[in-house]
Amino acid sequence: MQISTPVSSKSTAEVKGGKHPVFPVGHMVPFVLVTALFFLWGMSNNLTDILVQQFRKSLELSQFSAQLVQTANFFGYFCMAIPAGLLMRRWGYKAGMVTGLLLFGSGMLLFLPAALRDAYGIFLVALFTVGCGASILETAANPFIAQFGDPVTSEQRLNFSQAFNPPGTVTGVLIGTYFIFSGHEPGAAEIEQMKQLGTYKAYLHSEVMRVVPTYMVFGAVVLFFALLLMRTKFPVIQVEHEGAGEDHGNFGDLLRMPSIWIAVAANFCNVGAQISSWSSLIPYMKQYTPVSERTAAHYLTAVLVVMLFGRFISTPLMRYIRPSLMLGVYGVLNTIMMLVVVTKPGMVGAWAIVVSGFFISIMFPTIFALGLKGLGCNTKLGGSLLVMAIVGGAIFPPIQGLIARQTGSLALGYVVPAIGFAGVAIYGFYQSTQRTLLSGPAY
Repeated sequence: MQISTPVSSKSTAEVKGGKHPVFPVGHMVPFVLVTALFFLWGMSNNLTDILVQQFRKSLELSQFSAQLVQTANFFGYFCMAIPAGLLMRRWGYKAGMVTGLLLFGSGMLLFLPAALRDAYGIFLVALFTVGCGASILETAANPFIAQFGDPVTSEQRLNFSQAFNPPGTVTGVLIGTYFIFSGHEPGAAEIEQMKQLGTYKAYLHSEVMRVVPTYMVFGAVVLFFALLLMRTKFPVIQVEHEGAGEDHGNFGDLLRMPSIWIAVAANFCNVGAQISSWSSLIPYMKQYTPVSERTAAHYLTAVLVVMLFGRFISTPLMRYIRPSLMLGVYGVLNTIMMLVVVTKPGMVGAWAIVVSGFFISIMFPTIFALGLKGLGCNTKLGGSLLVMAIVGGAIFPPIQGLIARQTGSLALGYVVPAIGFAGVAIYGFYQSTQRTLLSGPAY
């Protein structure tokens, strides 16, 4: 499924007269198309933050049960990441991306039968399928971009492509805010009146059905994009020995590379902290402020906009500041933000979550790029482990929801993402002390 045109770090450096170009020379079409994938799955991932609140209301769920939305979606990452790595080891990055898009789009189409039956279980199956597809996409796209050019600039290149993820997340939240949230939030008296009139179940069903148009259109777009990618020629990544008959790596080699396992642990903490922080923002504001669902969703949008600015501002600074050191500092600052959320519930806490978006901005791509340094032919398999670590997004939110249910305080639940960001800080500072290629040079 791939042509034989090689991409090597040596050739790109020579084209630029010994400098270190960020973008691949002569292969911009596949680079642009793969970068567009970051926008697509960004839309999906943050629509789940809207679904947590929508299902909590329309299916009358507890905060713990509603957080299973995140568990179903991100558990798909855990289950499919290693199979995706094996698939790509055999067939290459393009096969992985197309397979991921087909599975991704199919999961979205499952929202129709789930909504027609008011079946939360089917919704969770659909979200799991979407997560499996997204897992394959991320397992393919992240290492492809990191390896697609000069290895010295891999962190900058991946941060650039990942910068198109926040616009996708913003778009997803805005679509959810205005096309999934109805803006109708009945109080106890109105609910009781609807029950007496026998219209309450019809109201709940209408709220459930509001998710269908968004996911049907989105699913169709994703499947169309799969067809587009099928017709695109991809180059061979020479540094990964993608040529026929060459060594494609094995998991046994990775067992002797502690750097990848430390990065996996850091990514587990990072994604778990990020998802639990975002998915509880709307319920947090509903508990501690008088704002409506839509107003609270605007704060979630603000988090993502701030994240976008954080990535565009921070990525150029990596020419002067060691990426791993920046990661450590940002981890500390986000730990502080989460402690503010815990101790200052209300608008102060909500704004602390918004500010945290700036420091979250570089975490995933920087951890990912650092984790892949020096893996060579094992890059696809190493990338699959880093994507598998996204299962943190399935584990942290239910723990946070359980704390909220047991204590009655959503604020106290934010101790969970605080711990996760502290783990990221430790990883960043650890890597910055290594003084090796893994640390990421400051230019």
